[in-house]
Amino acid sequence: MHSLTEGKPIKLIIFFTIPLLLGNLFQQLYTFTDTLIVGRALGVNALAAVSLGATLNWLLVGFAQGFTAGTAIVTAKRFGAGDFRGVRQSMVTTILCTAILTVVVTFIAVVFNKQILELMQTPKNVMTQANTFLTILLGFMFTTMSYNLAANAMRAIGNSRAPLIFLIVAVVLNIILEILFIVVFHWGIAGAAFATVIAQLVSGIISFVYIYKVLPVLQVRRGDWHSSWSDIQEHLRFGLPMAFQNSIIAIGSVILQTALNTLGTDSVASSGAASRIDQLATLPMMSIGITMATFAAQNLGARKYSRILEGVKQALIVGSIWAILMSVLEISFGHYLVQLFLGSGGEQTHILNLSRIYFVVNGGPYILLSTLFLIRYTLQGLGNASVPTIAGIFELSMRAFAALILVGIFGYAGAVAGTPLAWFGSLMALMPAWISAQKKLKKLKNGQRINNKLESID
Repeated sequence: MHSLTEGKPIKLIIFFTIPLLLGNLFQQLYTFTDTLIVGRALGVNALAAVSLGATLNWLLVGFAQGFTAGTAIVTAKRFGAGDFRGVRQSMVTTILCTAILTVVVTFIAVVFNKQILELMQTPKNVMTQANTFLTILLGFMFTTMSYNLAANAMRAIGNSRAPLIFLIVAVVLNIILEILFIVVFHWGIAGAAFATVIAQLVSGIISFVYIYKVLPVLQVRRGDWHSSWSDIQEHLRFGLPMAFQNSIIAIGSVILQTALNTLGTDSVASSGAASRIDQLATLPMMSIGITMATFAAQNLGARKYSRILEGVKQALIVGSIWAILMSVLEISFGHYLVQLFLGSGGEQTHILNLSRIYFVVNGGPYILLSTLFLIRYTLQGLGNASVPTIAGIFELSMRAFAALILVGIFGYAGAVAGTPLAWFGSLMALMPAWISAQKKLKKLKNGQRINNKLESID
């Protein structure tokens, strides 16, 4: 356990972010290696199938993952306030709600994923592989959810190192199993899916064993296994908006993916490979943003309002410097990395040319994304769940505009432009809410009351 309510904000933020960043980096290392192995061992069609699968997987799994991230804000706020019984109760409520949610989403995912792929105008030559990949991955969704629930709970009480260690174990296991299943056993794309499922299951089991053995504040006791309706409502108030936000953003990605599908397999493969580089470049921005949700929630619970303002200001500076650096590097050298994903074949040149377009259009405005992550997660940590969801709707609208209008005019570049446009649209919704939150925090810092009962800044 580690409190973020004492000490220099930027030092705490950076040290909390580093394990989180390394965890996300290892997670992306898995997807990077997954793309590398699948692309080279199974070909461009399989690479396109994994790319499609990742998009649809985020639509469905992202909903459930967003829910656990939202309920963890309740946990963090109670931990910051020193309410350890409330922390355990939050753990119980999160487990119960997540279990129900996972069962429902798994059923929908397994039954309807082929129909969704058809609605996305998935190319026929990758339909079977994409369907196989998703059926296995989504059928065992509980493995992903077990790790995410435990990891978010540990981060809520300031422990970002343990989730990192368990994720590293899972990533290494995933890579070993993928090589074994695909290269040695020749299981094809099903091997990639089974490797992921097994690795996630192991990480989830290890996480809960660690909580049971090491973290008493999260150890649920027999008397804790009950949940009042008011407690459920509080968790739903934080969890569902973040879940819907993830899904709304993912729907926008699905719309863009559908537009990409109409441009052919090369466009799908290029976007899939280039997006892996993009994800690596943006990980620090996302990681420091996630940190700010915990930082804001703990300090809100501790009623240390000036620390929240100071922390956001310092984090914005760090995030902006990184964003500018990554924009320059990705535009200059990103297409060289895409070559790693490609086997031999005449389509290489075309895919590389498309990837150059991707990096210029998508990588140039990274400073928008850095600011977006910081403001969005800080607002969520402060309990403002509605505005980030509205911002997600703005993102969806921008991506839909790109898919329906810009693709017809600019082709591949128009599809790629949907993502930075979505960042801009989301910031338009978030900035007024952040300006308002700043004013309220300053009033609270000066001892002025806003509400009779402080629960959130919204």
